[in-house]
Amino acid sequence: MRLLRHSSPSRISLLRHSSPPSLPRSFTVLALESSADDSCAAVVSDAPRILSNVVIKQNSIHEVYGGIHPMYAIQGHQHNMPLAVKRALTEANLDIRKDIDGIAYTRGPGIGGCLSVCSNAAKSLAAVLDLPLVGVHHMQAHALTPLLTSYSNPPKFPFLTLLVSGGHTLLLLATSLTNFRILATTPDESIGRAFDKVSRLLGLSWTALGPGAALEQFCDSPTDLPLPSLPPYPRPFRGHLSFSYSSLHSHTERFLAAHPDPDLPTRLALARGFQSAAVAQLEEKLLLAFAWCAGQGIHIQDVVVSGGVASNTFLRHRLAECVSKIDAPAPINLSFPPPSLCTDNAVMIAWASMHRFQAGDTDPYTIELLPKWDIDTLNASSS
Repeated sequence: MRLLRHSSPSRISLLRHSSPPSLPRSFTVLALESSADDSCAAVVSDAPRILSNVVIKQNSIHEVYGGIHPMYAIQGHQHNMPLAVKRALTEANLDIRKDIDGIAYTRGPGIGGCLSVCSNAAKSLAAVLDLPLVGVHHMQAHALTPLLTSYSNPPKFPFLTLLVSGGHTLLLLATSLTNFRILATTPDESIGRAFDKVSRLLGLSWTALGPGAALEQFCDSPTDLPLPSLPPYPRPFRGHLSFSYSSLHSHTERFLAAHPDPDLPTRLALARGFQSAAVAQLEEKLLLAFAWCAGQGIHIQDVVVSGGVASNTFLRHRLAECVSKIDAPAPINLSFPPPSLCTDNAVMIAWASMHRFQAGDTDPYTIELLPKWDIDTLNASSS
C-alpha cells in the first residue's frame, strides 16, 4: 500500500519548497540514531556547535551472544531512546518546543527493527511539534563528520573516504555532500565484523567499546615472552579494488581448530597478525584508489577515515604512514574524527542533515526506512 505524503499547509510544506528557508538565528537540530545497538541522541546547531551528545550502549546485553542480538537490541532501544532524548535536551539546556528547529534521524542502512525505533520517535516528535524532518544515510553521516570536526580547515571535494565499521567496509570517492562513488567494498564481511569475530575466537572480554576494541587493546599488551612465528594471513584480491575480511577470520578459526588451547604468546601473535593484515588491506586499496583517480584526471588532496574501526590507534598510525608516502604535489591531508565521533552517534546525523534543512529539502512524516541503502544511490533514494 502506498502511503500518502504529509500535505497540510504547515511549516513542513513550506520547507519542502526549492528555496531555502529564512533562518533568523542559528538552526538547531535534535537528531536520533539507533541503527545497530547504540541508542543515541544529540543536539547540534549550524554555528556549528555540538550542544549535547548522548550515547547509551548495550554491551552488557549482547556480550553473552558474542554480537548484536536484534530482538534484544530493539528492546534496549525502546527502553533507552526516551532517556537519550531527555538527556540530550537537558544537557543542551534547551526547550524542545522553543529551541529546536528540526528533527533528524537515521533512515538507513542498518538493522530494520532497530532503525524503526529512532524513525518512529523522530517522526512522532516532528509531527506533534510541527517541525521539519530529515532522514539521513548512516554512512553519509560518517563520511561528512570531518567537515564538522575540522570545520576551520575541512576536507575539500573531491576526497577519498574509507568508511570502516561493523556493518561496512567502503572506499568512496566523495564529490559533494550527496554524491559518492563506491570504488571498493567487500563481497563477504566487514572489517569491523571480522575484528569482532576474531576477538571472540581468542576469548577476549569486551571493553566498554565492544569486542573489536578489546582485540586492539589485547594487541597492545606488553610482554617479555617471545612470540611464535605463525603462518602469514592471506592478502585477498591483491591488486584489485575489493576487500575481503572473511578470509582473515577463517584463517584464525582454522589455526585455532588445529591448535586448541593456545598459550598467551600464540594468542597475541594471532591477534597482532590479524590486525596487521586487516589494516594492510586498507593501505593497499587506498593506494590503488589514488592511482585510479590519477588515471581519471581526478586530483585528490584529502582522505577521510571514519566509522567505528577508525578509532583504532594502530589503523590511524599505519594509514598516516601510508598517505605520507604518496607522491603528490602537496602533502595529502588525512582526517579522522575524534574517537567518540567515529563510533555510532547522533551528532553526525544532525550534521549530515543540516544542509538539507537549510535548503528546505525535508522529508514527509510518512517516509519509509531503508535498511539496505547503497550510498551511491543516495540522490535517487530521497523521499
